[in-house]
Amino acid sequence: MIEELISNLGFGLSVAITPTNMFFLFVGAFVGMVVGLFPGFGPAAGIAVLVPMTFGLDPTTAIIMLAGIYYGSMYGGTITSILINTPGESATVASTLDGYPLAQKGRAGPALVMQSIASFIGGTIGVILICSLAPTLASFASSFGPSEYFLIILFGLLLLTTMMGDNKFNGIVSALIGFVISMVGVDVMSGVQRFTFGSPELIGGIYFVPIAIGLFGIGELLHCIYKGQHRKKVERARVTFRSKDFWPSKKDYFESRFTVFRGSIIGFVAGVLPGSGATIGSILGYSIEKKIAKDPEKFGKGEMRGLVAPEAANNAASSGAMVPLLSLGIPGSGATAVLLGAFMMWGLQPGPMLIENDPGFVWGLIASMYLGNMVLIFLSIAAIPLFVRFLDIPYVYVIPVVVLLCVIGTYTLHFSMVETWMLLIAGLLGFFMKLYGYSPAATVLALVLGSMAEENLLQSLIISDGSLSIFIDRPISFVLSMIVLMVIAMPMIIRLLRNKIHSRRVS
Repeated sequence: MIEELISNLGFGLSVAITPTNMFFLFVGAFVGMVVGLFPGFGPAAGIAVLVPMTFGLDPTTAIIMLAGIYYGSMYGGTITSILINTPGESATVASTLDGYPLAQKGRAGPALVMQSIASFIGGTIGVILICSLAPTLASFASSFGPSEYFLIILFGLLLLTTMMGDNKFNGIVSALIGFVISMVGVDVMSGVQRFTFGSPELIGGIYFVPIAIGLFGIGELLHCIYKGQHRKKVERARVTFRSKDFWPSKKDYFESRFTVFRGSIIGFVAGVLPGSGATIGSILGYSIEKKIAKDPEKFGKGEMRGLVAPEAANNAASSGAMVPLLSLGIPGSGATAVLLGAFMMWGLQPGPMLIENDPGFVWGLIASMYLGNMVLIFLSIAAIPLFVRFLDIPYVYVIPVVVLLCVIGTYTLHFSMVETWMLLIAGLLGFFMKLYGYSPAATVLALVLGSMAEENLLQSLIISDGSLSIFIDRPISFVLSMIVLMVIAMPMIIRLLRNKIHSRRVS
């Protein structure tokens, strides 16, 4: 097992360590950190905006760069969490709880260094676990038929829509919007045009890139303008290498030595589960660490363990999310949904056959994540003063540059004004979805998976002559069907239990 892991990782390193791949890995990691610095933008928006700019690159190089943006944003998002109490994206929300109090205590330097170390360890543990689990899961999934794949896709979508707290209905509606968009074009079985309204531009369906860029890029910017982000002037802690207390103390390292490993394992498990991801992983990492601590009263007041736990967790979760993506072809979040779309754009179909048919790509990508974490720990410590200066750029200057990139990137895809209008319409839709509590991530996920779900469902029904028994005939499909039913029933069961407990207390 260990020999195979080392062999696979060594093969991946031989693919990843080329001048071109290393250059674009560095670019992706750097851009990811910058993307993470701007509140509300997030990795999904960064990847979506830059997908068109990777055209002409080798597929492996392009995906290495886009993946670098994904996990690099986890590092960058924490800088704003610590310095100005504003998470760069949702996965770094838990880092504000103790990160900002540490900065207020004059310990911004140690906090930034410790988050970099925790992120590096979490990401590295995640890569090691990917090497161990992805081939096993892919081998198991090679026995899946259309019915199993449909149930897996349904499971991922249900988890994403039901993990929205009190807005489960909004999550389901968001996913249905994505399914409706995915139905535009030609029916996969009959060849009949659907919802094209006579437009030849829509015969091939609606491309995911303008929708993703619109929902995440334009939509997020409009929402930031609405919230007055462009008018805000924030005071932040000054961080320089000349500060005598820039580096963490021995006590910081000693007290966090087990925290970082616990957070990494919790985050990776959360990342592997479709629909969970880095946000849930970081919150779980923080919550569990606080519960098992002997002094939980210190958390929320500038406790280093309260920063290390979510940071290790969110980076391990970003690695864990690659396991179902590579081995099953199932993304678990908005960012990995955009990555899945990028895979398909280059003719790569993630799933059990990808590891077998294109091992150079898979292991090169996994090895690049290890190298990317090495690049990021250097960047995130050595360039802390530089990245802090990025926060001085007024948002009012950032907005037009990002809008211009979105429009140019979308138009140059197919030189289509129809897709450019789709971008703008999707941007307005994304703004209203954010405003009223709907989920752009669920929409993009359903858009990317919609055609796959439809194709596998129809194939299953054709094989079974229209009988739904195909979803319970085989042991694997039966277990998956039971899991899907449990996910559907769980909110109702929890509601009933709460009502019973409430009625007993009242009586």
